Amino acid sequence: MKLIYERSQDGRRASSLPRHDVPPAEVPEELRRAEPPRLPELAEPELLRHFTELSTRNFGIDTGFYPLGSCTMKYNPRVNERVVMLPGFRDLHPLQEEDATQGALELMWRLQEILIEVCGLHACSLQPAAGSQGELTGLMLMRAYFEDRREHERRKIVIPDTAHGTNPASVTMAGFELTPVQTDPRGNIDVDDLRAKVDATTAGLMITNPSTLGLFDENIEEITHVFHGAGALMYYDGANLNAVCGISRPGDMGFDIVHINLHKTFSQPHGGGGPGGGPIVVRERLEPFLPVPAVVRDGDHFRLDYDRPRSIGKVRGFQGPFGVFVRSYAFIRMWGPALRAMSEVAVLNANYLLARLKEAYDLPFDRLCMHEFVLSARNLKREHGVSALDVAKRLMDYGFHPPTIYFPLIVPEALMIEPTETEAKETLDAFADAMLAIAREAAESPELLKEAPHGRPVRRLDEVKAAKRAVVKYGFDEHPDLSAEATAPRQLEAQKGA
Repeated sequence: MKLIYERSQDGRRASSLPRHDVPPAEVPEELRRAEPPRLPELAEPELLRHFTELSTRNFGIDTGFYPLGSCTMKYNPRVNERVVMLPGFRDLHPLQEEDATQGALELMWRLQEILIEVCGLHACSLQPAAGSQGELTGLMLMRAYFEDRREHERRKIVIPDTAHGTNPASVTMAGFELTPVQTDPRGNIDVDDLRAKVDATTAGLMITNPSTLGLFDENIEEITHVFHGAGALMYYDGANLNAVCGISRPGDMGFDIVHINLHKTFSQPHGGGGPGGGPIVVRERLEPFLPVPAVVRDGDHFRLDYDRPRSIGKVRGFQGPFGVFVRSYAFIRMWGPALRAMSEVAVLNANYLLARLKEAYDLPFDRLCMHEFVLSARNLKREHGVSALDVAKRLMDYGFHPPTIYFPLIVPEALMIEPTETEAKETLDAFADAMLAIAREAAESPELLKEAPHGRPVRRLDEVKAAKRAVVKYGFDEHPDLSAEATAPRQLEAQKGA
């Protein structure tokens, strides 16, 4: 199939625009083109075929198994899309008066109440637009809380070495100082290391539980006593809430602030940078500092409350990503009282895959996992020279999207796998079979993995050079130093044409 420029023929058009009497814009001489831009000229069917063919190269949860799971993308039920397109939701304007938006305000209030119950806390703000903004908002609440108490010396946030990369960035942006803490041999926070780093200057702890290792911290109650005993707060990064919904609640563990990734736990198309939602749920003593306006209920009426004198203010324009609220509310109501089963099946699926794969790959922490687990390809690297990257690239030849690799950073050659609750056993078995086949190939034909993927439109790139010297225009032959892989799309098209 030819690329769009090879299909171009002079004079062909995909549309017909009416004539107009608008005078041409005056472009300064120094900004004028010396010659017309080189644009493809195509009839509508050719243009449509080009973009349709490109779409077949995309990978999504609708086309295959995506073992990054709720970290990035889990299945989004189609009923969510039907609900969010109801005119009463779809056609709302953010500046409409409250009397005309009672349905939307009621949905937001009810979603808040559900999230409060899921977390075992007392108050909620839906305003943050993503998990990273939820983190920043939570840390700003901590800062406001201690400033209100005149405890200005509390400037340190403790973060484990398994933390998400956004955590230290959020700490810095919020004006705190980062204090790292180590992981012990069982994959828990090292409590002895922790005790030595918590004092009167500590504002709080910021962790994910279960952690990015897929392990529930066995010492969480002791950790809570350490921080609350020092007058500090506990912050729960809710990125892995998919493992514990309806089973355990962060508030019951002692956490004071929780952010929830609605687009992870409660479904939302998020792959490729799609919209997210990062609501904050807090303990009662932190409620006065939540962003304004708050969505509140007065009898049968719902309104926006701006009368919060100690609030940190707005963290986002308007009330938050409303379409995400609708999808998440629909998802939660669909599960209803069986929401616990969502997490139970996610944990079961992860442990099933772990049991099938742990003999072929290194297992850094030999414990039952939660909704995800981390393997290591270091045995393949040591014995056959095959890296985690090679394994990930080879998985593409088997029709699977690669899992997260090289994270958490404390695990060399890490492979983080998260199947979620929606995948059938047959899919899990097919994925496990592919991973086991790749481990055998590493021993028998390591070059096969090092040259993978073999059947994709773009072969393996020099990723460092591609990031630093991106080619963003058509015509790879003008850049012969980018390696043969860069021309693979055109070579593949030539082969198809033949």
